[in-house]
Amino acid sequence: MLSLLYADLRAKQRLYQQYGANCSLLKAVLADGTLANTLYRLQGQLVALKLTPLALLPHWVNKWVNGCVIGVKAQFGPGFVLVHPIGVVINSAVRGGSNICLESSVVIGDNRGGVPVLGDDVFVGSGAKIIGGMTIGTGARVGANAVVLHDVPAGATAVGIPARCKPAASVKP
Repeated sequence: MLSLLYADLRAKQRLYQQYGANCSLLKAVLADGTLANTLYRLQGQLVALKLTPLALLPHWVNKWVNGCVIGVKAQFGPGFVLVHPIGVVINSAVRGGSNICLESSVVIGDNRGGVPVLGDDVFVGSGAKIIGGMTIGTGARVGANAVVLHDVPAGATAVGIPARCKPAASVKP
């Protein structure tokens, strides 16, 4: 658990540094979202130890203290970052790769038994909704308030309601 949490904090540090400001590990620890992320990793560790009923305790604390609901069996690789945890809701069956970054009020959920699978290096903007059995490809970006109902190819950006994909070559920095 500690190695995953450390990887998450390093990813948060890199995220902040990409805007030019220096960010110490201490600043990443004290930043918004770190408590929610720690509670998520704790509940995941308890599930891995087959102590699922105990995992509901950090799940409950995360819900009430951070306004963040992440299913106890949701799995994300190292480098998972909750920039602002308020309003984040993630279904328990969701799977994600490494270096996933979520902004506030993101919903990643089930639709008739189908849940999204997120690749590596995925960014999801504030208020985005990703609903149903689909794949969000490696390096994809989901814009703020987008409602994603279909696959997003690797490297593409999905924007709008319903979301439409723009290939990586057509997206301007």
